[in-house]
Amino acid sequence: MVQTFPLALPGTLVDTHRIDLTKLYSQGWGVGTDDVVAAPNGDVYALYRVHRYTWEVAEDEQDPSRANFGYRIITRYSADGEVLASALCRSSYLDKTASAVLDGDDINLCVLPDSTLSVNARPDRTTLIAPDLSRVLAAYDSNDHRPFEEFTPGNGFAGSISVTPSGRLLCSVSEYGVWGYGSSLANVVGFTDGALTPGSRPVIEAIASLDPEPAHQSDDDLKSYVHHQGRPVGQDHRPRPALTEPVADEDRLSRWRDSRLGRPVPLADDLFVVPVFAKIFRSGNRGQPFLFALVNDQGEMTGRLHGLHTYRDSPFTGFCFTLASDPRRGRVFHLNRYGLYAWNKAGVLCARLDTAAKPFKPLVHFTLTACSPDGDLLLVHRKQHLILRVPAPDDLSDLAAAVENALRAYARQRTALKKAWTPVNWHWVDTSAPVHRL
Repeated sequence: MVQTFPLALPGTLVDTHRIDLTKLYSQGWGVGTDDVVAAPNGDVYALYRVHRYTWEVAEDEQDPSRANFGYRIITRYSADGEVLASALCRSSYLDKTASAVLDGDDINLCVLPDSTLSVNARPDRTTLIAPDLSRVLAAYDSNDHRPFEEFTPGNGFAGSISVTPSGRLLCSVSEYGVWGYGSSLANVVGFTDGALTPGSRPVIEAIASLDPEPAHQSDDDLKSYVHHQGRPVGQDHRPRPALTEPVADEDRLSRWRDSRLGRPVPLADDLFVVPVFAKIFRSGNRGQPFLFALVNDQGEMTGRLHGLHTYRDSPFTGFCFTLASDPRRGRVFHLNRYGLYAWNKAGVLCARLDTAAKPFKPLVHFTLTACSPDGDLLLVHRKQHLILRVPAPDDLSDLAAAVENALRAYARQRTALKKAWTPVNWHWVDTSAPVHRL
């Protein structure tokens, strides 16, 4: 069933900070989405952010109606789209101790097999939250490693987590010194057979790496819980060949140096898709090479997702780097400004919906975040702040009809929501669900 529901701002937040919903984002505030995922029981979790920052306000301003602010918001929806609860997490760029939920880059969500919600961010910061969003259960913090500063290793876990059908956790892990940078970047992909709980971290078995030789590492950079061939990953030890080594000739400009690792997704319990994107320049990135590698749980690169042209289908336009997988049916999806694409388990492109075609033009305004456990596509409209759930057919040859039907239903459901919610400039405010401060 096609569903549409809003990314709701808690009414208490809007009232406390007297947010003027009529203002343009160019006037110092904004709302943006980080991730949307679905749980096996049908609940949907959305992670998004709201901020206000203007130069006219002093940094020591205490009046919340005038002060600058930044929040991450996590909202839980029922299977029929009702807002059940929200959690407010104060962003760390304004106050390092403001929230028990760890902040970071490339923040994302995962519902673990025991229904615990995991919030993950680079570098390897993982926060476990109760399914009802009422409390933080545990936080695994890797600590910052900065050049010329004393570094004390923390107890981090992963920068991203996805779950396979049997409950394995597919993870990406950061390392210091990737491509010689003095920061921690995603560099290793691995999986766990054990459970992640508030009391223990399972060992991650590393199967792939991006940069085979990160610089300036010491014994402090050894990952005690990330193993390869029975030893902790770090210094000169990680999976080889690296993902970029067999395809070095495909990147004539930089030979994959300064490339970045995307979020890996499972195609099965023992087969994963690991995206790699070439160096991003200040302009002119369309046509840069990218790789959607198929990697098995033995660390072998068995193939890739085929059928995309580096220029005509470039994910670099708009930086659309997300893959969404349906491992129970063995397929993976990607949406960028030029089309919606679907592959089977063998890496064969089975469907391409061109956004230049009239029925699919609205897709350019959506971001694909994930597939639900039953294979539905979860998309977010970037300007209207609405989540669209698209049922994906068993036969990918029927995908075009399913998406066209979903977009028509979206228009009808959006009209109904506008009457019920009366949004201001596509900002939706909820005043009924409980709000937790984490």
